[in-house]
Amino acid sequence: MGHIELRDLDDDDLDAVFEMMRDPVAVELAAFTADDPDDRAAFDRWITRIRENDDVTYRIVTEDGAFAGAVGSFTVDGDREVTYWIARHAWGRGVATQALRLLVSREPVRPLFARVAVHNAASRAVLTRCGFTEVSRTTSFAPGVGRDVEEAVYTLLPVLDGS
Repeated sequence: MGHIELRDLDDDDLDAVFEMMRDPVAVELAAFTADDPDDRAAFDRWITRIRENDDVTYRIVTEDGAFAGAVGSFTVDGDREVTYWIARHAWGRGVATQALRLLVSREPVRPLFARVAVHNAASRAVLTRCGFTEVSRTTSFAPGVGRDVEEAVYTLLPVLDGS
């Protein structure tokens, strides 16, 4: 793994993010994705909403200065959640773990939550390495695979300082 950093999303990143999020292997693993990952107009509408929402943090992950993925945080029903999507060329080298650690270190809210398809063992391992603990499972329809998928919810609790 090279040097990992997080930076703001730039217009020049949009094509790389779109291509990353339509990779069929990644879509199968993520499962809970856009209805049609190949729909560029829908992607453009989604990313515009993300960029305009002050509650959303969305950062580009770089490895040695090159695009390697994206991480973010947002609030759903009062819970602060994190998300990450790493480009396939950066898989298996600790990029996701380091990127999530960087995001978590900058996100002051606890507890934090994350959701992951149970069949995505690599992503579940990233969450565990970053201190998240599985707290529940549900089954719901996953657009990326067109069927019901078991989803695990993880949480990162506040650290108690003992005082």
